[in-house]
Amino acid sequence: MYNVDIDDILRANNISEDAIIEIGQVLIIPNRSKPLSEPVFSNVDDFIWPLKGKIVSVFGTNYQNLINKGINIQVSIDADILASRSGKVVFYAANFGNFGKTVIIDHGNGLRSIYSRLSEFFVRPGENVQRGALIGRIGSTVRGKNNYLHFEIRKGTMPQNPLFYLP
Repeated sequence: MYNVDIDDILRANNISEDAIIEIGQVLIIPNRSKPLSEPVFSNVDDFIWPLKGKIVSVFGTNYQNLINKGINIQVSIDADILASRSGKVVFYAANFGNFGKTVIIDHGNGLRSIYSRLSEFFVRPGENVQRGALIGRIGSTVRGKNNYLHFEIRKGTMPQNPLFYLP
């Protein structure tokens, strides 16, 4: 599409020839030119950002010997949290350890999204939600300025880098 040799893309991304590239995975396209055609990547099954904010911790970050299995998105007080993809609410807890109020949505095909550190939630287990539906809100925390959403995407039990799925 960008008139770039596949070997150049593999080198730029440090990917071996036998690696599996996931749908939605972000790739660097070296020396790219304008696309030869405009592809359509978005459809109703794609994930969307659960909210707008600054990513303050990325997937795989090590903090106090804990590895981040998602991303942390810093937000203002009372920011709305949206369902990143349509699915069924399969879990919610008012106090899920260090994660606080947490919601999990099952999207089928083994994919689930996890939303933690909510101040309020507006969904219950068994409820079907549409992509973009309001599911919760982030509010002030005990830590004051540390208002952030912890967001994960899992395939089965394996954490996935959410940035590979988000536009």
